[in-house]
Amino acid sequence: MKKIWTILAIAAVSTLMAADGEAVYKSKCFSCHGDKAAKAALNKSQIIAGWDQAKIIASIQGYKNGEGGPMKGVMKPIASGLSEDDLKAVAATISSFK
Repeated sequence: MKKIWTILAIAAVSTLMAADGEAVYKSKCFSCHGDKAAKAALNKSQIIAGWDQAKIIASIQGYKNGEGGPMKGVMKPIASGLSEDDLKAVAATISSFK
């Protein structure tokens, strides 16, 4: 019985600690990309609303590596601050915007 409670407790803590894509978006992305990622950041980026998750992840990983278009200087520190869980969560959130 203790094993079951231990497993349930671990599962509950893991769920609570899972990255919240909406919160990551609001704290890291919203100020430039706007509500539901519907604007070009600083009038230089593409509108990212509706991009699929793989494209978003690849783009952010590129920024982490110092690659990318005209926004790479702005995006590198933001992208570098995202954990893998944050990256996956925010990618799922952005891809849900239509």
